[in-house]
Amino acid sequence: MLAGRNLLSPSDFTAEELDELFALADDIIDRPDQYRDICRGKLLATLFFEPSTRTRLSFEAAMHRLGGSVFGFSDAGSSSATKGETVEDTIRMISCYADVAVMRHHIEGAPQAAALYTAIPLINAGDGGHQHPTQTLTDLYTIRTAKGRLHDLTIGLCGDLKFGRTVHSLIEAMGRYTGITFYCISPRELVLPDYVISQMDKNPNITYTQVERMEDCLDKLDVLYMTRVQGERFADKDEYLRLRDCYILDPAKMALAKEDTIVLHPLPRVNEITPEIDADARAYYFTQAQYGMYVRMALLVKLLGAEDPDSQVGGAKWHRRPHAQLVQSENPDHTCPNPKCITNAEPGLPRRFEKLGSGWRCRYCDSQLGR
Repeated sequence: MLAGRNLLSPSDFTAEELDELFALADDIIDRPDQYRDICRGKLLATLFFEPSTRTRLSFEAAMHRLGGSVFGFSDAGSSSATKGETVEDTIRMISCYADVAVMRHHIEGAPQAAALYTAIPLINAGDGGHQHPTQTLTDLYTIRTAKGRLHDLTIGLCGDLKFGRTVHSLIEAMGRYTGITFYCISPRELVLPDYVISQMDKNPNITYTQVERMEDCLDKLDVLYMTRVQGERFADKDEYLRLRDCYILDPAKMALAKEDTIVLHPLPRVNEITPEIDADARAYYFTQAQYGMYVRMALLVKLLGAEDPDSQVGGAKWHRRPHAQLVQSENPDHTCPNPKCITNAEPGLPRRFEKLGSGWRCRYCDSQLGR
């Protein structure tokens, strides 16, 4: 069902497809020997234009555990991007060598742009402050495993909600389940972007409250999702230094939480969770990181069609996906207002906007043009 697909956004897979993926992750955990060679002969390209530890190593470990191989680069300085190569040319070239690719990029919408030109399944491993769908798969799997459900949950999102791509993706993904309540805990300078708030306003499955103090909602939460304040996203370093310690989860605050509240964090942490919390049974963030490898194993198996020995996905048998010369420019007079959007870094890309109310939404980075 997922063979040959891209994963660019949490909404790319239906709830039923996610159930199928998570069931496969369960089976991989229970029967690892059955999957040891399932991707033998397949190549994963890791295209990391931005530094990463957990996500990159998690994908590499996942592919190796499936019997496949990995090649790629770990920062933009190791790629031809330093010479001015576009994401279009990068993915066209990689499509000649690999069976599946995973891309992280510091520019928002870069994987969405690459997907126009890819001839192999492409996975978004994070694009600036926009989306991080494979972290969201990990988050959903962790919540499902720990709480036994993905509906009727109260979730606290704490910290950098403005630039926190994992938060944006999690909100989008949880919106397909009923009875979801979010407490959005942040200083006013780091509140959610308008397009995310608009998503929640229009979703009947979601209610939300914006608060500035963690203590005001800890006793209500089933899940507390902590995030670090991301210094690399700030243009003003003084503002970052002022805000970086605005929320610190320590034993005194944990005492306010319910006995079955779980604490998640996409990692890395700085000092927003004190080391004393690590020994608390409610701390799930390292288990969450381990689950990430199993979820990515399941994802690679599905996208490569590796469960089916006759699959044509990947390699010379299946790389004739139509390229972007077939994609016509949409709304050519519009310009994305987001200076961090890939269309402003690579103006040769077709401009693609979707009607949203009385305005438009950029189909690369989700920024809104007009109202």
